[in-house]
Amino acid sequence: MVNTGRTEGTSLTDWHWVVLALIQGLTEFLPISSSAHLILPSQLLGWSDQGLAFDVAVHVGTLAAVVLFYRRVLIELAQGAIAACVARQQNSASEQLEFLALATVPAVVVGFLGNHWIETHLRGIGIIAATTLVFGVLLAIADRKVAQTERWRLGFYTTALALGIAQAMALVPGVSRSGVTITAALLVGLSYQNAAKTSFLMSIPVIAGAGLLKAFDLLEQGDTLVWGGLALAALVAGLAAYACIAVFLKVLDRIGLMPFVWYRLALGLVLLAIAW
Repeated sequence: MVNTGRTEGTSLTDWHWVVLALIQGLTEFLPISSSAHLILPSQLLGWSDQGLAFDVAVHVGTLAAVVLFYRRVLIELAQGAIAACVARQQNSASEQLEFLALATVPAVVVGFLGNHWIETHLRGIGIIAATTLVFGVLLAIADRKVAQTERWRLGFYTTALALGIAQAMALVPGVSRSGVTITAALLVGLSYQNAAKTSFLMSIPVIAGAGLLKAFDLLEQGDTLVWGGLALAALVAGLAAYACIAVFLKVLDRIGLMPFVWYRLALGLVLLAIAW
C-alpha cells in the first residue's frame, strides 16, 4: 500500500480502494457530492484516508471518462478553434472555448489562494452536511426554474463568470461541482441537456489541474507506489464515471433533478446525525 502519512483508522487494502474508486466514479458527475460520500466509509467503518496516490489515480480515471465521452465535441472544438485562428475570426467553436476558459478562471484563482485554508478549516463532517443540504435546496429551486425554451437570462461574459464562480464554490466539500454548476446553468436559462453538457465540459480543466497539483504533492512526498492498485482504482473510477455520464444525460429530461435533491437532503441529514 501507499504510505501517505495519513494512517488513522483501518488500513486500506486493494478491496477498499475498489470500493472508494467506485464511489468516486459514481458520484463525480452526479449532483450529489463525491466528498460527502467519501467521508462515510471513514465515519461509519473507520477506514483511513485514501491518500494522495489514490486521489491522483481516480482523478486520472474520471478525467479519462469525461474526455472519452465528449471526444467528438472536443475534436470539433479544437478544429473550429484552429479554423478561427487561420481565418482570424471568431466562430462558434472558438466562442465555446473562450466561454470554458473564462468559466475556469474563478476556480483557478480561488484554488490557488484559498485551497490550503479550505482543506484546513472546511473539511469537517458538519460543514459537509450543511453544504449538502443547502446546495440541495438550491438545486431544487433551479429545477423549478427550467425554461421550456432555452433563453439565456444573462450575457455571454456574465454567464461565464456566474458559472465560474459557482464552480469555484465547489472547492468547499459537500457542495458538488456538477451540482452547483448545473444549478447555476439552469438559473441563467440553459436547458437540462446544455446545463449538464456545459458542467461536464467545464470539469475537464478543473479535474486535470487538481490531479496535476496532487501529482506534484505526491512526488514531493516520495512515497512508494503500488502501481497495480492505482491502475485498478483509475479503471474502476473511469468506468463508473463514464457510465454515470451516459445514464444521467439519458434520463435527465425525463426525471429532472428532484430525485437527486431528495437524495441530497436525506444524505445531509444522515451526515448531521453522524456529526451530532
